[in-house]
Amino acid sequence: MSEAHLFAIGVLLAWLAGIRVYLTVFGIGIAGYFGWLDLPQALEVTSSPWVLGVSGVLALAEFFADKIPGVDSGWDLLHTLLRVPAGAFLAAATLSPDGHLGAGMLATGAGVALTSHVIKAGSRALMNTSPEPVSNWTASVTEDAVVVGGLALAFAHPWIALAIVVAVSLSFALLLWWIWRKLFRRAPKRPVEAGTRA
Repeated sequence: MSEAHLFAIGVLLAWLAGIRVYLTVFGIGIAGYFGWLDLPQALEVTSSPWVLGVSGVLALAEFFADKIPGVDSGWDLLHTLLRVPAGAFLAAATLSPDGHLGAGMLATGAGVALTSHVIKAGSRALMNTSPEPVSNWTASVTEDAVVVGGLALAFAHPWIALAIVVAVSLSFALLLWWIWRKLFRRAPKRPVEAGTRA
């Protein structure tokens, strides 16, 4: 696989980690453990039984926590400290044949993971302004499906997956910006009439 393909895969893994870090690590580990993928040396740690067990349990916990309004936003806030460095590691490890992590790819992965994390957390915070749980469940299940599908597509067709990720990220960012403006736009000030002046 060429370096360009590995770069695309690294960026995709960082983006997925910004949404579901445990499921992403678990998915990579499972693929490596069963020999579906030849993992780079730095990523081989994900296929160890210990990492698979911990990431699998935490992925299950996140699956349920992410579907409870309010709890999901707290979970997102707490995981800001984990998703960004995990995304940085996954991106850099993908381009590391000898286990050495490059600073440029670490920074790229951190930026990509932070972007997807902010879009996810921001959209869920806006959804939590509505008391009904249906939109929360729908968003959460969609995120689960996106990560599973994204992992499969990332290794089979990384450029198609990267194009989809860029399009989805831009669409969500614009949608969030538009909703934010609608919800928190200041009401125009009324002109003071001459008769009401003191």
